[in-house]
Amino acid sequence: MKRIRLTVAYDGSDYCGWQIQPNGITVESVLNDALSRITGEEIRVTGASRTDAGVHARGNIAVFDSNTTIPPERISYAVNTVLPDDVVVIKSEQVPADWHPRYCDSVKTYEYCILNREMPDPLRRRGTWHVSFALDVEKMRDAAAYLTGEHDFRSFCSIHTGAKSTVRTVYSIEIEQSADIITIRIQGNGFLYNMVRIIAGTLVSVGRGLRTPQDVGDMLEARDREKAEATAPPQGLILDSIRYTG
Repeated sequence: MKRIRLTVAYDGSDYCGWQIQPNGITVESVLNDALSRITGEEIRVTGASRTDAGVHARGNIAVFDSNTTIPPERISYAVNTVLPDDVVVIKSEQVPADWHPRYCDSVKTYEYCILNREMPDPLRRRGTWHVSFALDVEKMRDAAAYLTGEHDFRSFCSIHTGAKSTVRTVYSIEIEQSADIITIRIQGNGFLYNMVRIIAGTLVSVGRGLRTPQDVGDMLEARDREKAEATAPPQGLILDSIRYTG
């Protein structure tokens, strides 16, 4: 029995998230079906990040166990022949039998993409959040500075979180603008349910002038979800990478 690690990219627009759901197609379910077809076994993957409906990934991580004779590094090529076009395994490799994608120390990187112009672009609607109001990127950067470091992010997570602790460490938040695209890039040791999307929604409110950068520090100290701003929509969010540090 071998344990195989997959690096998976997907356009999440047409999926009900990563995790298997009773009433919809998910990324996890199509991976299970495709791997089961190529191995002849009943395969169930375990993912590192359970991205929400409509959220995308360049580098989510999953593992599965198998007795297949397909060499580990060739599984990606085999499974891509039966996966839908919006899900791609970009790398496959063998890992130790006890390696688990959620229980190893890692650095996760997310990107949130904002289309900042007066009119929407139908060709970019599946990968960006259209914000028609002009945004002050410098004020957004000032606000983001309050969120770096180790903090209790209770104000920036869904009230439905099941996490035992809401303390997380954000290593960096970079905000870049290229033409009409503003990208928020955030790295941390882990993220709470909806945390990145709530941070994005809050930074956009600062960029619009509805809140000040100093307000973000107050939100953090309040440890109250009602003090932060609305959750940004899912289509702008991309799980860029997960880098394991152990």
